[in-house]
Amino acid sequence: MRTSLRLPLSLSLVFCSAAVRGAAQSQVAVYETAQMTAHRLTRVADAQLAPGRPLDETRNYVFVDAGKAFQTVIGIGGALTDAAAETYYKLPEPRRHELMRAYFDPADGIGYNFGRTHINSCDFSSESYCYVKDGDTALATFSVEHDLRYRVPFIKEAIAAAGGKLRLLASPWSPPAWMKGNGDMLHGGTLKPEYRESWARYYVAFIRAYEKEGIPIWGLTVQNEPLAVQTFESQYLTAEGERDFIKNFLGPTLVKNGLADRRLMIWDHNRTFMYQRVSVILDDPEAAKYVWGVAYHWYSDPAFGNVAQVREAYPQAHLMLTEACDYPYDIAKIHDWNWGEQYGAAMIEDFNNGAEAWTDWNVLLDEKGGPNHVGNFCYAPVHADTRTGELTFMNSYYYIGHFSKFVRPGARRIISSSTKDALKTTAFLNTDGSIAVVVMNATDSAEAFSLCVGSGTAALGSPAHSILTCVITGG
Repeated sequence: MRTSLRLPLSLSLVFCSAAVRGAAQSQVAVYETAQMTAHRLTRVADAQLAPGRPLDETRNYVFVDAGKAFQTVIGIGGALTDAAAETYYKLPEPRRHELMRAYFDPADGIGYNFGRTHINSCDFSSESYCYVKDGDTALATFSVEHDLRYRVPFIKEAIAAAGGKLRLLASPWSPPAWMKGNGDMLHGGTLKPEYRESWARYYVAFIRAYEKEGIPIWGLTVQNEPLAVQTFESQYLTAEGERDFIKNFLGPTLVKNGLADRRLMIWDHNRTFMYQRVSVILDDPEAAKYVWGVAYHWYSDPAFGNVAQVREAYPQAHLMLTEACDYPYDIAKIHDWNWGEQYGAAMIEDFNNGAEAWTDWNVLLDEKGGPNHVGNFCYAPVHADTRTGELTFMNSYYYIGHFSKFVRPGARRIISSSTKDALKTTAFLNTDGSIAVVVMNATDSAEAFSLCVGSGTAALGSPAHSILTCVITGG
């Protein structure tokens, strides 16, 4: 069954040039996605911030303070994997155009401007592969020819659809099998010490190969999920091992090759062990000098507090969620409402705890939740039926869109304080002066609330199982 985008074909919002302070002339445009309705990023109301009345403790409030600004948002997006690319090129051309517009067009879509891709194969590839021949420590045979069929053209289309403004992060799942002690790209294993220099140069070779194809690499993570021994491509890497590889091999190699400006990120695994990992590496000045930030995933226990603790202990480190998805794939549950609510809750918590970017996993998968060469089938915000060419947009697509469409790169997170836990909220001041306030209600009951910005107030409502973005302009 094909689900339409349900997005306004033209969205003309007149933005102010200075931060909204709640003046009487300020306008509030309310966009809503709600269960049991047809509303999907639908503009459902227009209000005006009026002079506020005395507070009433029997009412619910969301207080926004644009005078208290925190981290700057880098971007929001998803992963451009082999699986996404292979599925994309099985679609008829009109559906391909629809998908690109839906994800990357800021007016007619949800305006993705950040992406992640993989170095060598990952589980969401149709097969395991690497870019060099066995034993080639000089990397003389290095070639990304495998990626030229699907992934490279797919990424280039995404960049074009985003107006040329798509930052790309690259992550390895595993070194080549011959570099590892278990002789296998799968099932964990560790890098043999004698290949640490060659493996460091491998990142450089990948960056140069992709940039030769017209795809700039904005940043890198050292290793995807380094504590996980998976049935698919994986490498076990301790905190001390990652620290020493960075300071003795990868960091100096990037600098030597003129790539010191590529943002190097550590960890790239769950929030649960985040603080321990970061402290081991960033407490070592010789490793820390090469590290730009900390990447993390959402699997296992949510552990949102660990993000805040890293931010407090290491304020110089930039924080970024780099992978999230729901699994295992079951087509019968594809429209369950909880999938979107998981995204909404995580994005609110992560941004409120200091995240500067948020990157979902595969942007597109097929009717089976793949392709995936080890059967690790998962959900994506958009699924394609490669037999019929139809697209299905999950509610997670719309929940992410409540952030990516209205919170643009360069925005600063500001205070958004709710008087009721049922109304989860976060807010951002965009560079054009507009304010985007996200309010999510995951309960079974509708909640009325007053949105208070400076001296101005607007009476609004949050339906049961809904997410709102209130865009404030003027004043």
